[in-house]
Amino acid sequence: MIHHGKFVLTRFVGCWKQIFTGKTLLVINTVSAGVLLSTGDIIQQTWEMRRDKEKKRDWLQTGRMFVIGCCLGPVDHYWYIFLDRILPGATVRVVLKKVLVEQIVASPILGTMFFMGTGIMEGQSVEESWLEFKGKFWEMYKAEWCVWPPAQIINFYFLPTKYRVMYVNFITLGWDIYLCHLKHKNPVIHETPGKPEENPVALANPVHKVLTLDNQ
Repeated sequence: MIHHGKFVLTRFVGCWKQIFTGKTLLVINTVSAGVLLSTGDIIQQTWEMRRDKEKKRDWLQTGRMFVIGCCLGPVDHYWYIFLDRILPGATVRVVLKKVLVEQIVASPILGTMFFMGTGIMEGQSVEESWLEFKGKFWEMYKAEWCVWPPAQIINFYFLPTKYRVMYVNFITLGWDIYLCHLKHKNPVIHETPGKPEENPVALANPVHKVLTLDNQ
């Protein structure tokens, strides 16, 4: 019985190690990013539905979150490999450098991909998606400086490269709820005929108002 238990444990450890190597690790990082971002969207929608009883669940929106998450997963995967190559080691000084590079370089890129990707999948034009990104980026970026540096200090100091995306993905679940809320509050409404002052949607939506004025 004890021998059988040791055999099962050994096989489990072997399979666990295999998951976090090579192409399997890339697949795990990709799928987990999509699953957790879509889970964040489900939680955020559930919260909104409790506040507004007339609101219906939008599974297409959740699907778009899954797709964009699967697009961001490989970027994170290769980013951490690259970061460990240019800044090897886990001393306090190196870790702080990694956190700084992460916030200055990777964060804006991932933010752009998120807003542009989800916007285009929702049927927005590139211009509309870009205006939404500019309108919401600084709010997101300021929040990132409060959340991610402490989380990434733990990530870079204690964890090997192969576990980093998985760690980030689980921390991201809470962050994704915020991202989904930020993305879908004050949504961009496609342009409608009429002057801005005659269109109440334009007055309520700054992004729409800018687009309407630009097209006159």
